[in-house]
Amino acid sequence: MPAQEFSPGLQIQGFTPPLHLKDFKLIAFDMDSTLINIECVDEIADAVGRKEEVAAITEAAMRGEIADYKESLRRRVALLEGVTVADMEMIYTERLQLNPGAERLVQACKAAGMKVLLVSGGFTFFTDRIRDKLGIDYTRSNVLEIRSGPNCGELTGRMVDQPWGDICDGEEKRRMFLETCANLGISPKQAIAMGDGANDLPMMGEAGLSVAYHAKPKVREQAMVAINSGGLDRLLEVLR
Repeated sequence: MPAQEFSPGLQIQGFTPPLHLKDFKLIAFDMDSTLINIECVDEIADAVGRKEEVAAITEAAMRGEIADYKESLRRRVALLEGVTVADMEMIYTERLQLNPGAERLVQACKAAGMKVLLVSGGFTFFTDRIRDKLGIDYTRSNVLEIRSGPNCGELTGRMVDQPWGDICDGEEKRRMFLETCANLGISPKQAIAMGDGANDLPMMGEAGLSVAYHAKPKVREQAMVAINSGGLDRLLEVLR
C-alpha cells in the first residue's frame, strides 16, 4: 500500500486508521532528534570547537550513508576528549528540550497501560535525566568514560563497555526492543517503535507500528506513520 497523506504533514502506509492505543503494550523511542530537539554528541563537540566535524559524521550516519555505525560513534566520541561534565550540564540545562508533544504522547501511552522504552545511540548522562523527567520504564544507551585523578571530570574520548555489550547501535536497539517485549510477555506486533535515523530502522522493522518523526528520507519511506510536521503527539491522530 503506497503512502498516503492522512492529514497535512502526516503520512500513513500499510494500514487503515484509526488504530487503538489499548491494542499496544509498549512504545519505544529513540532520543536524539526524536524525543528531544538536539543531537547530544554534536552539542558536546561544540564545547571543544568540533561541532561541524562531528555533526557531518552524525548526519551521514543518520541518513544510512555509513555502514559501520559503531565505528562512526567511536570516531565522534574520540573528538570529545577534554569536554567537562560542567559542559554537559550546560548542554542539558540550556540547549536540550523535549520535542513538542513528547510529554502528552508519553502520558497518553502510560494512561493506556503501556510501558515506555528509551533506546539511544546517545549517552546515559542525558537518557537518565529524560527517563526521570518523563517516568520512562526502561532505557538503553552508551556510557561516556570520565577521567579520575588529574583532569578529573573530563571526557577521555572513549566509552565504557556494559554488561550487554559495547555500543548501542541499530542492532542493539532491535535486540533491546525484542528483549523488552519478551520480558513483558508480548509480541513485538503489540509494540510501537519511533525514530528518525537509519539506526532506528532495525527496531522499527520489528514493531507492530513504526513511526518516523521529522525523519531522514530512508526512514520516512519505510515507516507506517511519518510525522513530517507538528509534534510527537500527532501520533494520537491515528491512535484512539
